Amino acid sequence: MEKIRVVEARKREAIGREAVVEGWVRTRRDSKAGFSFIEINDGSSLGNLQVIADKQLPNYDEQIKTLSVGSSVRVAGTIQESPAKGQATELHATAVELIGDADPASYPLQKKRHSFEFLRTIAHLRPRTNTFGAVARVRNALCRAIHEFFQQEGFLYIHTPIITASDCEGAGEMFRVTTLDPCKTTAAGQGTEDTTPAERAARDFFGRPTYLTVSGQLEAEVYATSLGKVYTFGPTFRAENSNTSRHLAEFWMVEPEMAFFELDDNMELAERFIKHLVREVLASCEEDMQFFNLRIDSSLLETLEQVAEADFQRLSYSEAVEVLERSGEKFEFPIAWGRDLQSEHERYLTEKHFGRPVVLYDYPATIKPFYMRLNDDGRTVRAMDVLVPRVGEIIGGSQREERYDVLLERMQQQGLNPGDYWWYLDLRRYGTVPHSGFGLGLERMVQFVTGMANIRDVIPFPRTPGSAEF
Repeated sequence: MEKIRVVEARKREAIGREAVVEGWVRTRRDSKAGFSFIEINDGSSLGNLQVIADKQLPNYDEQIKTLSVGSSVRVAGTIQESPAKGQATELHATAVELIGDADPASYPLQKKRHSFEFLRTIAHLRPRTNTFGAVARVRNALCRAIHEFFQQEGFLYIHTPIITASDCEGAGEMFRVTTLDPCKTTAAGQGTEDTTPAERAARDFFGRPTYLTVSGQLEAEVYATSLGKVYTFGPTFRAENSNTSRHLAEFWMVEPEMAFFELDDNMELAERFIKHLVREVLASCEEDMQFFNLRIDSSLLETLEQVAEADFQRLSYSEAVEVLERSGEKFEFPIAWGRDLQSEHERYLTEKHFGRPVVLYDYPATIKPFYMRLNDDGRTVRAMDVLVPRVGEIIGGSQREERYDVLLERMQQQGLNPGDYWWYLDLRRYGTVPHSGFGLGLERMVQFVTGMANIRDVIPFPRTPGSAEF
């Protein structure tokens, strides 16, 4: 017999096939007529496969009638059309083999529903629930769609370093990477207390201070200004002590960089990108998306379909501030030109005022990093943010500063040592070109398309302040 997955066995095309299906028991109920209904799931689909196990099977009394939720089984049999409502097929077993038992007295997923807070304490088991299985499949579909989009657009996929000496954002919220033992404090050991920072760094593994990357952007610019259009997709890290539903210490970012792209090109690409991801998830994860619409957010599918079809609204940061000031809304954070917009402001623009995604551009230079191109007014930079309903900012990007003298001055204004970025300045000395890029946080995108409220529930193993379990 051939081995197939539950998602295949549930299709009408499988009727009549003899097959082996393996998975975990979700439910079992016994009929007085002398057989058991066993529902199994292997993670390949939201729905379970119903197994009919007859009492004539040799291990019926000893094993099948005692199967508990969470046990793993291997079932051989024939796939037949199901008379039951809501399922196309069922597997009539000729053999049911118990592979791994799950003690019902201690297995924590006995109940149908658990709080997300509780499930975070058992991150090693929560993928077996409907919600987290669905999140994992949608996350996988998004990752596939990300690569498909950029490959179709002629981008090259590159790998940027996880260990870096550069602080891309200039905020200093980075995790230090070191091989020095903090418990050894003498120069004869490895030294910390009785030496200068420069001397300590010289004895470290790389001979200088190094950190976990907050972004692959600067390194991606190297390849963009050589190869045209590139993207990087990998883990990034922020040592920001923030316990909110929107922040993680470790998360995944996709970051395209494009030579000969100005801000308008960047905004157009970002809009096409978001629409592509939404359309692909709606097309390839229909069952899971129906589940999220039913259980998590009843307006989810309507919102996503609007995003996939509607043109994004574009306006400058200054125009957005005017809209917010005239709104009459009572915001927790005051509105003033020169301040960063908060989530409540972004959601007002997307959900109440425009009713669609919004692309803001030309932000105040004082609140943006050194690498963004300075506008002729000297007050704003060629930054852009894509805002979506319910989440707020989902993409941040800019046209990069390609002028050597302006970039150097911006670095000095923000207290950066140009010597630490000599290679980045070289890109402006040798064949500089207008270029742009943006970053999309994968977890925020998963939040957006699933309706999940907390970012800790859309990454397999969340890393947050005080929490690094599993």
